[in-house]
Amino acid sequence: MQLSPSAHVDTFARDRLPPAAQWPDLVFDRPELRYPDRLNCGAELLDGSAERYGAGRPALRADDGACWSYGGLRARVDRIAHVLTGELGVVPGNRVLLRGPNSPHLAACWLAVMKAGAVAVTVLAAQRAHELRTVCELGQVGHALCDAGSLEELTKADIPGLRVTPFGGDGPEDLLTLCASQPERYEAVPTAADDVALIAFTSGTTGRPKGCVHFHRDVLAVADTFSAHVLRPTPDDLFAGSPPLGFTFGLGGLVIFPLRAGAAALLGQRSGPEQMLAAVERHRVTALFTAPTAYRGMLAKLDGTPEGRERPYDISSLRRCVSAGENLSAATYEAWRERTGLRLINGIGATEMLHIFVSAADEDARAGATGFAVPGFEARVVRRDDDAAGGDGDVNGDGDADGNGGPRLTPLPDGEPGLLAVRGPVGCRYLADPRQREYVCDGWNLTGDTYVRDADGYFRYVARADDMIVSAGYNIAGPEVEEVLLRHPDVAEAAVVGRPDEQRGQVVVAHVVLREGAAGTDATADALHAFATGELTPYKCPREFVFADALPRTATGKLQRYVLREAGRDPARRPETRTAAPPGASTPEAAEEAPA
Repeated sequence: MQLSPSAHVDTFARDRLPPAAQWPDLVFDRPELRYPDRLNCGAELLDGSAERYGAGRPALRADDGACWSYGGLRARVDRIAHVLTGELGVVPGNRVLLRGPNSPHLAACWLAVMKAGAVAVTVLAAQRAHELRTVCELGQVGHALCDAGSLEELTKADIPGLRVTPFGGDGPEDLLTLCASQPERYEAVPTAADDVALIAFTSGTTGRPKGCVHFHRDVLAVADTFSAHVLRPTPDDLFAGSPPLGFTFGLGGLVIFPLRAGAAALLGQRSGPEQMLAAVERHRVTALFTAPTAYRGMLAKLDGTPEGRERPYDISSLRRCVSAGENLSAATYEAWRERTGLRLINGIGATEMLHIFVSAADEDARAGATGFAVPGFEARVVRRDDDAAGGDGDVNGDGDADGNGGPRLTPLPDGEPGLLAVRGPVGCRYLADPRQREYVCDGWNLTGDTYVRDADGYFRYVARADDMIVSAGYNIAGPEVEEVLLRHPDVAEAAVVGRPDEQRGQVVVAHVVLREGAAGTDATADALHAFATGELTPYKCPREFVFADALPRTATGKLQRYVLREAGRDPARRPETRTAAPPGASTPEAAEEAPA
């Protein structure tokens, strides 16, 4: 592997890429993925699209009705780039922290960092001081552009050497004030296609966050694969959604994909299903990106007239609805299709892979299935053999150059669950992190998900590999049980995890949020258990139920099962449970002997 000559003056990020032997195999087998050696993704997304589709077309919209054309956005971005490289002294390769709620200004800052040849490190507006310190330490970040309303935690973090420039305020040092005297055109730095464009940090739920390094060509590749071939946007589309730009799901769906297609994006904060529905109705959104939980929440608000409204929400403008971030249950897929007439575009992606790599749309979409490998990617279900020897090629530095020793992957037949392995034009490259060897094996990216491929070639989600429950020797996939519970009319949300048990190893516990009007009683637990028993093999059915007001979720709505698992391990933190009596168990002793 030979990298192109870099345009970076500050080579920190490239210097901390994994050794070449630990990279996944990269696949560029489609003409649209063969990018030139010199490529600046910011210039291509903005200048290139303005030339192709017209500078007067709408590019970014705000909730207040403001609309920036491609030409207007380019002028703002280029002024910011001049401030970055002039007043602030940013040189190509410097890391620039971007922080704030979704807004046109935040998107403009990201594009300016790209054009200036710097490296964007976009974080959530909700992240706290200690989290920000960790990210800046790992990425050696020296500059920050921060929304004026999100300065408190960044100031509290007191990060040595970090120069913070606010935007959206009115002071003399505000970015927008500094931009006023700058030229409207900026010549983008001629970065290499494999120069680092961004470092996206994982949430750090299993320890220190991992910095996922992506190149300029990667940014375009996710648009030229999933967006171009599965989503298939048009220049007349208006994108909107809930994920923050600090998550790559949001960055792709709300900035990269619309700009690559000459379309527009509506950028603002979406704190709940009613706000989302109101935005779709008011602005006539056509392409929506959010998590399955949000689609379930919107379904609950679509039936009938919400309080304070004279009529139901009108979302007839929607034509493409993308679901990712967690497993999409068949029940949610079917309910959305029945209510709206639209097939949800289910997808699985990862921060390590930048965006979605398995998906299906339109007539190819099926309830309960994620889909096929996105054009440009390959996917398979495998078993990892950590002590295998032999084979061809390098094994990521764990064996010798002839492939002797080290872990190997064995493809599994259709119908047999195993680890999902993918490869394509993008792949995992952690920033100076030994966990690279856990994610990349035998040239493939291992996502940490258990999947099965059916006889028709569809990839179907089973569970996160670490979410499998082993009870009395049986393997139980929590999401399978959740999907059944979500079909019960009293259940709004469900999370199924294992709790340690001396006799069985683990017992199955269901954490349930009930619909309005349903009571969390023993009788409800009995009813849910009976319902599950009618749908599942008895050993999979939970007998312990925790009725909660809400489930722990990330800012993008992803369910945090690990929080529930950790609480179950600690008797002092363990929530109150209600134990359902299995059908036919007339005594506590009989109930205790039934499968859990």
